[in-house]
Amino acid sequence: MASVPQTAPSKADLGKRLIAAIIDGILAAGVSFIPIVGGIIGGLYILLRDGLELEFMDRRSIGKKLIKLRPVRLDGQPMDPVTSAKRNLPLAVGAVGSIFWVIPILGWIVAILFGVVGLVIGIIELVLVLTDAEGRRMGDKLAGTKVIEVAE
Repeated sequence: MASVPQTAPSKADLGKRLIAAIIDGILAAGVSFIPIVGGIIGGLYILLRDGLELEFMDRRSIGKKLIKLRPVRLDGQPMDPVTSAKRNLPLAVGAVGSIFWVIPILGWIVAILFGVVGLVIGIIELVLVLTDAEGRRMGDKLAGTKVIEVAE
């Protein structure tokens, strides 16, 4: 019997990716309401979520774990916090802006600007996921990663 060459898994379903992103966004937004440190914690979660070697996360975000998706490095190495930070840097902009909510008026303006920039980046990332053959967004290209569907 001839062996069939193994190919890389195809791109993950967009609907599943969106659901996972919504779950992660809700988690990050929830902790961002903690005064002063909440925005930092939310931003760090967004940045590092795909590289944390925690048993309940398994080097992927909580949203991806629940929806059975996994970010993988194209070089075959395991995900790590540095790769995760590179991958998620474009998405962390909006979360980082929430730090400024504690500063009256000027801080609110800065936070809103970060939010608008984060929204624009999010739209660009969505367009890239839709148009790229492997579903790779700007962060994936920056980090050398892609998202796949998994059984567990």
